[in-house]
Parts: sequence; C-alpha cells; structure tokens
Amino acid sequence: MKKTLQNLHDHHILERDEAKKILTNISKGDYNASQIASFLTIFLMRKITIDELAGFRDALIELCISVDLEEFDPIDLCGTGGDEKNTFNISTLASFITAGAGIKVAKHGNYGVSSMSGSSNVMEELGYSFTNNQDKIKRQIEEANICFLHAPLFHPAMKIVAPIRKQLGVKTFFNMLGPMVNPAQPNKQVIGVFSLELVRLYKYLYEQGTKKFAILHSLDGYDEISLTSDFRMVTNEEDSLKSPKELNFKTLEQKDLFGGNSVTESAQIFTTILMGEGTEAQNNVVIANAAVAIKTAIDVSMQEALNMATESLSSKKAFQSLKKLIAL
Repeated sequence: MKKTLQNLHDHHILERDEAKKILTNISKGDYNASQIASFLTIFLMRKITIDELAGFRDALIELCISVDLEEFDPIDLCGTGGDEKNTFNISTLASFITAGAGIKVAKHGNYGVSSMSGSSNVMEELGYSFTNNQDKIKRQIEEANICFLHAPLFHPAMKIVAPIRKQLGVKTFFNMLGPMVNPAQPNKQVIGVFSLELVRLYKYLYEQGTKKFAILHSLDGYDEISLTSDFRMVTNEEDSLKSPKELNFKTLEQKDLFGGNSVTESAQIFTTILMGEGTEAQNNVVIANAAVAIKTAIDVSMQEALNMATESLSSKKAFQSLKKLIAL
C-alpha cells in the first residue's frame, strides 16, 4: 500500500485491475486503518477515473454475498448519498411507494455517513431486522413486494471501512459505488448521484451494460429529483434536462425537504409521509421519484407512472408494504 499511496500522491492513476486488487486486499484486512483512510482521502482531492471506479465495482461484486432474486425481476432505487443536504429519506420512501404500486423492489441501503440518517438508520429505527438470509429475503419480496439489503451484511470490504468512513464523516468513493453493487444485481435501477461528473461516469458504465436504468441529478446538488431545481435524467432512451413544472409540480425550497435533527425524527417524518399525513411538498417529491422507478420498471407513460405512485401513497398501499416488511 505504501508504494500505491506514493504513486497516487505523484498523480498516477490506477488501472482497472489495480483498483480491483486494492479493494480486494482491503476486504481481506491487509491494510491498517491509517492506510485505508489515506487511500480514501486521495479520491476527495482528485476526480476518480472510469477505470478506477469500474475496478472498485468489480471487486465488490466479486466479493459480495449475492442474492438470487431473478424470479422477481426487481428494481432498485438507490442514491449515492453524499449530497450533504440532510433531506428525509426520499429514495427509500419512493421504494415503498413503488412496492405499493405492485412492483417488486430490492432496495440496497446503508447507514448515513455525511447525512443525519441513511436508509439503514431509518429502517433499523422502525424495527426492521437486517438479514442476508436468502429465504427470508425472498419471502419479504414475495409478500411485501420489497426487501431491504443492508450493504455491510453483503459486502466484507464495506464492513471493514465502515468505522473509518464514519470517522472521516465525508463522502468517499464508496458512496459512488453503492448503487452499482446491489447484491441482487437487479436488471432495473434508478440511481441518484450527487454531481454532474458522476452522471458522466455512471452514464458511461451503465451504457456498457444491459440494465434498464434512470440516472437522476438535481442541478442544485441533490442525488434525486428534489423539485427544488431542474434535474438531469439519463435513461436508456434519453439524456435530458427537466423541470418540476414538466411533472406538474411546484418548485420547492430546500427547507421543504428537511430530514430532521436525529434518526428518531427522520423515522417519524418517514412514517408520517407513508401514513398519508405528509405535506404537499413531501408527497410530491416522493411521488416524482417513485414515478421514475415505475416508468423504468414497466412500460407506461410518465403521467401513468405519476398516477400509480399517487394512488399507492394515498391508498396507503405503500404504508402496508412497510408494515408487512417489518412484520415479516
């Protein structure tokens, strides 16, 4: 690692195989915490390359405990996190709305690093018990239309670096990797990213594959459709800028999306919205993101997808999916 760190400090970049090998070695516990922290911070000081990101992804997928959910053909809604906006858990709420609309969801998530509360924090607070047991996961997605895949249970490398990431308290390339390394490797995915540079990287990598995908980035820095500004959406068919008005929604302010000052408060906001008691702004933003997922999963128009998402939330089918998942 010493030689690698020196080369990186001298502005060299990693080949794809090198990146894969280093992350594999991290998962084996070959490096100490200081070396790993130094390695992570290098990529805060310069842009990560496509080959480096692909190599890190290759390692995590090869090392992960995989889950075979092919029979359900699920979709994943996963943001990179790291936008430091402290919103409520928009993509997780959108996942339950998507499930409530009758679409199978394999939600990949983790604890928050640069935000108050990640998806795993909220799910844990709501009483969900993380598992990597295949039978339990299959039963969950079959009966509740959704399962939750807590990243550290499936990725040895993520588990090793978790305390280091928490101590650093800033986004690292592991944020960038999260959506790409869902242990179920679903064929459909909505990915939220925190920068236009990451849109470029994800667009290139996803266009090389066969997934049905939608990559989302709001121009004011959110890793989802925030409705606070125009947003960029890249799919298999288009790469376009869209406005809240095009979805028939008002433009929101950042304060409308505040996620609370604690995990408990975040969980309360989460259940309030699913119970149909959210504000108009809260409802609109989760409906918008769920609609993109529904449109990605099945062949419907954006308006039909918006109608399905609205019905899932207003009928409390989304809330029923949450209750059933936790009960299971």
